[in-house]
Amino acid sequence: MTANAILQAGLYVLALLALAWPLGLYMARVFEGGPPAFARWLAPLERGLLRLAGVQADEDMGWRRYALAVLLFNFAGLVAVYGLQRLQGWLPLNPQALAGVPADLAFNTAASFATNTNWQSYSGEATMSYLTQMLGLTVQNFVSAATGIAVLLALARGFVRREAAGLGNFWVDMTRATLYVLLPLSVVLAVVLAGQGVVQTFSPYAEVARVETVSYPETAAGADGRPATREVRAATQTLPLGPAASQIAIKQLGTNGGGFFGVNSAHPFENPTPLSNFLEMLAILLIPAALCVTFGRMVRDDRQGFTLLAAMTLVFVALMAVCVGAEQAGNPLFERAGADTAASDLQAGGNMEGKEARFGIAGSAMWATVTTAASNGSVNAMHDSFTPLGGMAPMWLMQLGEVIFGGAGSGLYGMLVFALVAVFVAGLMIGRTPEYLGKKIEAFEIKMAAVALLAPSAAVLVGTAVAVLVEPGRAAVANPGTHGFSEILYAFSSAANNNGSAFAGLGSNNLFYNLALGFCMLVARYWVIVPVLAIAGALAAKKSVPASGGTLPTHGPLFAGLLIAIVAVVGALTFLPALALGPVAEHLQMMAR
Repeated sequence: MTANAILQAGLYVLALLALAWPLGLYMARVFEGGPPAFARWLAPLERGLLRLAGVQADEDMGWRRYALAVLLFNFAGLVAVYGLQRLQGWLPLNPQALAGVPADLAFNTAASFATNTNWQSYSGEATMSYLTQMLGLTVQNFVSAATGIAVLLALARGFVRREAAGLGNFWVDMTRATLYVLLPLSVVLAVVLAGQGVVQTFSPYAEVARVETVSYPETAAGADGRPATREVRAATQTLPLGPAASQIAIKQLGTNGGGFFGVNSAHPFENPTPLSNFLEMLAILLIPAALCVTFGRMVRDDRQGFTLLAAMTLVFVALMAVCVGAEQAGNPLFERAGADTAASDLQAGGNMEGKEARFGIAGSAMWATVTTAASNGSVNAMHDSFTPLGGMAPMWLMQLGEVIFGGAGSGLYGMLVFALVAVFVAGLMIGRTPEYLGKKIEAFEIKMAAVALLAPSAAVLVGTAVAVLVEPGRAAVANPGTHGFSEILYAFSSAANNNGSAFAGLGSNNLFYNLALGFCMLVARYWVIVPVLAIAGALAAKKSVPASGGTLPTHGPLFAGLLIAIVAVVGALTFLPALALGPVAEHLQMMAR
């Protein structure tokens, strides 16, 4: 890694941890005892919304009722987004007169945004109207993130409450997460991004003069019906516009990742400057990092939150170093051909293929690590153009379950499931019933944890296996061989772990991939949420067990190391054979040539 890359990474990690502390304390205050004084002006709006919805704020829900509310609300969102896409040709705020979205793509997109995945098999500026982008996709960016936070709050209460049947109220938790956390942060970030040059307008697309007229061949049917090629000279260019800044802010803060434009955060109207690049990267991991602080405060032991945050940060920094280092090292085939690939004052060096010159190798590889550590999926470079090891690092971050920070709420409750497995393994070693945060971890919790951990992994591996066996899955691959396998594996890893980024090179906008990936998104989101809520309900019903001399301390370096080992071992045992067929084999081929 170059000194520039180390400086950028160091500043980023320090800024992230510095901001996570005050935001985490603020969220704990909001969710535990009401908002602080400076945010209380929103309280009447909260009460009005709950009253309008017929919700009693003090009504407690058991885990089954909480889970049912989550599922029904998210199903309603999926149906609404599907309907908006299908009908957008007849709806307002469609200045480009874009037609309705085909059924299979509309299902895939609706499932994607309802599950906080934001996988996109389409180009936004050519497919979605302003109304669909705002009322459908942007709204889902808010409520899908709020759903993840709400489930985390329910799990935290499961540890805190004793012999209780309730876990809180889903409608209250979701409303508070949206109103007091996501909306204020999004407004601030949207204004800042607009100041940097991110577009925010309802004007139609603009037709502007080119600096230079360009010529290109175009093939069309001639007078005799046969294909004919003619030269086209273009003196103008269409610039896509729209209310982008408001969507970009919540897509990053809510760990969503869906781009307003097709090339996502590589587009200058979404991410115009190095400063906007840095701020958007901070926004991606800010809430997941801060929720560790919130969790520690909610369970009355800040050390628990710090231990989880430390474990996440260590794995994140290590894989960021792998990704940045691999991209900075570049392709050895170029060196053997006599090309100078060393970084210098005159060139970036390394592997610049598929990267924005505005951000360089460090800014692009850091973003790739950040976005796959979170369930975000936005990209500012083409991951398909990364070196084999540089592309494997973000792929493995997703395959770990996206618990290294992960999504808003979902990353931390996923990591807490790993923590339960860690104390269970430790209990087996010493022949003692495992305990975590004063609650005994018994057979039911471990069974639910196994379901939560194995469902996304099964979706990845089964989906990949089916895709390489059937003709529609293979036909969409533009790069046969090990890299083509990596493209398929990455796609299912992204969908089944609710990330949304893509390797590119895979033509996923077809019936097979739209349905297969959509199904994986739904399985990975809700077959994790329901077991997590079941664990929360079981823990809340138990008595609190006082710590004794045989209790494993779940704070400090020892437990952080054990937790990292469990996460790494589960990820390695599950995906090492598949990774060996894809990026590992491709790396060995590259080195051997």
